[in-house]
Amino acid sequence: MSTEPITTDLKWTALDQRAVDTARVLAMDSVQKAGNGHPGTAMSLAPAAYLLFQKLMRHDPSDPDWVGRDRFILSPGHTSLTLYIQLYMAGYGLDLEDLKTFRTWSSKTPGHPEYGHTAGVETTTGPLGQGIANAVGMAMAARYERGLFDPEAAEGTSPFDHTIWAIVSDGDLEEGVSAEASSLAGHQKLGNIVALYDDNHISIEGDTATALSEDVLGRYEAYGWHVQRIEQAPNGDFDVQTLYTALQAAQAEAERPSIIAARTVIAWPAPRARNTEAAHGSPLGEAEVAATKEVLGFDPAQHFPVADEVVTHTRRAVDRGREARAAWDKQLTEWREANPQHAAEFDRIAAGQLPEGWERKLPVFEPGKDVATRKASGAVLKTLGGMIPELWGGSADLAGSNNTTIDPSSSFLPTGNPLPEANPYGRTVHFGIREHAMGSTMNGIALHGNTRIYGGTFLVFADYMRPAVRLAALMRLPVTYVWTHDSIGLGEDGPTHQPVEHLASLRAIPGLNIVRPADANETSVAWGEITRRHSAKPAPHGIALTRQNVPTYERNEDAAKGGYVLFEADGGAPQVVLIATGSEVQLAVGARERLQAEGIPTRVVSMPSVEWFEEQDQAYRDRVLPPSVAARVAVEAGISLTWHRYVGRHGRVISLEHFGASADYKVLFREFGITADAVTAAARESLAAHHADTVAATPHRD
Repeated sequence: MSTEPITTDLKWTALDQRAVDTARVLAMDSVQKAGNGHPGTAMSLAPAAYLLFQKLMRHDPSDPDWVGRDRFILSPGHTSLTLYIQLYMAGYGLDLEDLKTFRTWSSKTPGHPEYGHTAGVETTTGPLGQGIANAVGMAMAARYERGLFDPEAAEGTSPFDHTIWAIVSDGDLEEGVSAEASSLAGHQKLGNIVALYDDNHISIEGDTATALSEDVLGRYEAYGWHVQRIEQAPNGDFDVQTLYTALQAAQAEAERPSIIAARTVIAWPAPRARNTEAAHGSPLGEAEVAATKEVLGFDPAQHFPVADEVVTHTRRAVDRGREARAAWDKQLTEWREANPQHAAEFDRIAAGQLPEGWERKLPVFEPGKDVATRKASGAVLKTLGGMIPELWGGSADLAGSNNTTIDPSSSFLPTGNPLPEANPYGRTVHFGIREHAMGSTMNGIALHGNTRIYGGTFLVFADYMRPAVRLAALMRLPVTYVWTHDSIGLGEDGPTHQPVEHLASLRAIPGLNIVRPADANETSVAWGEITRRHSAKPAPHGIALTRQNVPTYERNEDAAKGGYVLFEADGGAPQVVLIATGSEVQLAVGARERLQAEGIPTRVVSMPSVEWFEEQDQAYRDRVLPPSVAARVAVEAGISLTWHRYVGRHGRVISLEHFGASADYKVLFREFGITADAVTAAARESLAAHHADTVAATPHRD
């Protein structure tokens, strides 16, 4: 087969075209064999994906985690074959058998790309809009990383300069999270993002005219993006030279994020399935697959055909990657020699290590003094920020309430922003009133690596970011949510702002750790444990904090175990155990005083994190919650779902099973029966129930 260039600028050969057509055939065959999937977009996007992986991206298939690589995000995760086939062709470790086992048990090619499951997959996508928002986060992280290690370098000269490439769909751009994130990207002037918009006019319900009529590029231009449009080629396919030129121009744009709208024909070049909604999410059928193979010059009777010369040609990506890596290594060596202090910091951060002695500097708060845990959290954050330069973050326009401003003199804002604190490498992020995008960009920041990110809002607005939180848990990303105003304790703002079901609902997400500290010292211990876990036990953490002041108790490092004995029973072994979190711990302490005065030895267990507690061995958990003590009460100002497993059949739960109201927080706790008196009464009831059961079970002589 001839390898003479078809075009001059691009150096597009007949083998390149054959590789693209092979990708189309593999997409058809993979879905046909699985019996389900999304073939159409993988077929029409094959030239674009091939251009990125073979002609444009800086990547090394032999080292998918190379720090200097470009990132590629497939935001429409349903077309996962678009990515899997390029990973196979480029040499990331997938083989033809992996494509044949598409969407099957234990396969490396699940229905949607999964981070950590398949080499070369940068993020888990599928819920539309999340991928482009992740890309915005990665671009933010790349800029902050550059500021950490190489802030003085001229544009395009640093080893930390790279491009975030994304393919997005009409579905992505209809989802609200993409609007939030794209607006943020334009405001931040993130010139390191290039998004290719697959404008194929087809969705599951047919022509996108059923639901979409806006000028998408006009909207993105208003956001501050650099926009280009590529029309359909005369034959219905991409004009690869035009697309290549547009992608290069987008990559060269340093002042604005870029989006290219490319008019494509879904399932091209299938004779009958092209441009149909059926091609979006269903196998084309044996007859249509055969007919399309004939159009492309393949044997219709042959399945998964890949010519040896095609694989040899595409696997040259490995050699090119190693060459790019070697050139980057040389550049990094020169940077190290010129920047030894930055280099030492880079090595520490890349290794997941923390500065020496950081734990000893965590604040210790004076017992007996009332402090809101949100205020304590702010103090801890500023302390951590002074020691850990890779720690950065902000809030969704609630910094004064969330206490998330790590450095008021340094805001993460682009060059040219008129605010005096603006710094393209600043510590404090202003996410704006965009909770969903905040969560999704935080995921992108964590996925990018080499920094530690947090973001704040009110706990009730965790609902606005829940899809991103769920994906963070799915990917085990070490992001931290600072969720303040954690109960009816926020008071007069009323039920729209008072979380009731949120703690239990968030605890229901597998892999998400919720931490609700009782006081300032638990808050400090909690932040220390979250910081330790960043590399050792990566997972998302939500720290739920009070608006109102709460009593401060003696610091106890066992708070890092999730549950511990805050006050032991006096006068013998405990007869009752009171379990509480957050601002309700003080109610358990007050009830203990009453019960002890009645001669009932009572233990108070503070349980800031159920998830951390469940990680401890059974012996520790039994020491904290002795199985022999059946009389138990749990108290939390939210619904009771979390607590029934801990109190048992004789236990009681003081909870809130309805929405709140607008009033002073002290009035609300009193009127809704969340008081020390209520806890005391519940303890007596639990003791009575256990006693009655014991008597009933005791044999009696006639």
